[in-house]
Amino acid sequence: MPIRLAQVGWPPRVHEALKVAGVSLVGYVPDAGHKRLIELCHADPGLAVVPLTSEEEGIGLSVGAWLGGARCAILMQSSGVGKIVNGLGMVRTCGFPLFLLVTMRGEDGEANPWQIPVGSAAADILSRMGVRVRRAETPESVSTAVASSLEGAFEQGAMSAVLIAQAVLGVKRFEAQASR
Repeated sequence: MPIRLAQVGWPPRVHEALKVAGVSLVGYVPDAGHKRLIELCHADPGLAVVPLTSEEEGIGLSVGAWLGGARCAILMQSSGVGKIVNGLGMVRTCGFPLFLLVTMRGEDGEANPWQIPVGSAAADILSRMGVRVRRAETPESVSTAVASSLEGAFEQGAMSAVLIAQAVLGVKRFEAQASR
């Protein structure tokens, strides 16, 4: 079944917020929820864009960028939050800034049972690791949350994340394959 994504207005505004905040590097794990934003980043000659094979790589990319004098944003899905906990410990201990933009799964209407455990715990996991978490519940609230969180990350040296609610993105349909 096709994915319904209600992302008409927020990706260009988030792209602009990244630019205003001085982000020059964007790492991402491919994700339909970030599709339009990823396309905008790739089309921008002022951004270096790095596809990642896993979310853990994004932590290293972000820290390396900061140590090299650049600002990085990581785009990921909530199912990857569980993979970055050790990296967050290092970022927290060393006091590096970090910005994560997380598309949520496992919320109301989720049909893929594998997305529910970490998706439902993502905000708590991030908060317990010292990440300042903001949720965007409507398309109109995404860019405001992103701009505020970018400022918190890079101007205050914090770890910040914006969680984009599944209701903003639409629900992906999951149909289990029958065993053969």
